[in-house]
Amino acid sequence: MTIERFNIKVSDEVLEDLKYRLNHARFPEQLEGIGFERGTDLNYLKSLVDYWKEDFDWRAQEEELNRFSQFHCDVDGIDIHFIHERGKGPNPIPIILTHGWPDSFLRYKKLIPMLTDPASYGGNPDESFDVIVPSVPNFGFSSQPKHGGMNNSQVSELWAKLMTEKLGYSKFAAAGGDIGSGVTRYLALNHPELLIGIHLTDIGIIKDLLASQDEMLSEEELQYKKNATSWISNEGAYMSIQSTKPQTLAFGLSDSPVGLAAWIIEKFRGWSDCNGDLDKSFSKDELLTNIMIYWITNTIGSSANMYYENVHSLPPLGPIKVPTGIALLPADILLPPREWAEKNLNITRWTTLPRGGHFTAMEEPELLAEEIRTFFRTYRS
Repeated sequence: MTIERFNIKVSDEVLEDLKYRLNHARFPEQLEGIGFERGTDLNYLKSLVDYWKEDFDWRAQEEELNRFSQFHCDVDGIDIHFIHERGKGPNPIPIILTHGWPDSFLRYKKLIPMLTDPASYGGNPDESFDVIVPSVPNFGFSSQPKHGGMNNSQVSELWAKLMTEKLGYSKFAAAGGDIGSGVTRYLALNHPELLIGIHLTDIGIIKDLLASQDEMLSEEELQYKKNATSWISNEGAYMSIQSTKPQTLAFGLSDSPVGLAAWIIEKFRGWSDCNGDLDKSFSKDELLTNIMIYWITNTIGSSANMYYENVHSLPPLGPIKVPTGIALLPADILLPPREWAEKNLNITRWTTLPRGGHFTAMEEPELLAEEIRTFFRTYRS
């Protein structure tokens, strides 16, 4: 399959079906006096669903997304959807940005023009990028493998072929967060010869630290282990389900748009720098457009399957020699110990941004754009 132009065009039948389901949703009861303590708050979700039914305009969002240059192509039998925007500068470098869960390629919507056209945002045109943003297989408009799953390492192999064989880049940059961080690190591990450098906003849950004996850890690593253990115990139920029984979960979330919204919204609230007020970090249109990408493609189940694959089939991740920049966010899930990172990655820039959470590119795109431009400035030659 050659590279083909792509535009999003959801059928009227899909939208009519969604409207029917929203109008006939059945909500659970909720104990009085609680909010998000036990999961998504009933009152907030009802208000979001009301907005979804009465004010949200998918066709307007669809038109806005279609302003990006979008494509499809086959890589090793997987149909990959991606945005490819050319840089507006004398010597743009290519960068592939990988999203995570429960977001989508929408994660980078605000960031793309800031990287392709820095001059329009007060930056230097000499620091522009060709930006490639794929939908990870099992997410959004990329296809779902019918046999076997897809883990971070396998996705990294697809990205290497997409960038070199399909798009013709001999060397490129890569960046990502959440699942995107894992894919980016495997890309650097498996194909260091292709990478100019990598930029990360997290390094995931460090499982070898959790498995280590306390006496073997430094004070910083021991504190991380305590924080991570507590977080997994109190916030990690979704991860346990998606890495063990994702198919059971998929039946409910694929059938109910309200259930899907509840599953995703809880994470956006809990992982962002919003202090409990989602409107502080995201517009309702942003939240619902991201949910819609899962709904109209019916990929919430397949995206959850990636957690299963990453637990059951992911090879060990060794030390990474490619130059690595890390930008940490004060409201993100877990902040990694620097000494562990420096032993396992070739850290050449380590920054803690003044604000932001797990979905940095959506919450604080200006800060992240400047950080990415600054990191790669050294490697443009």
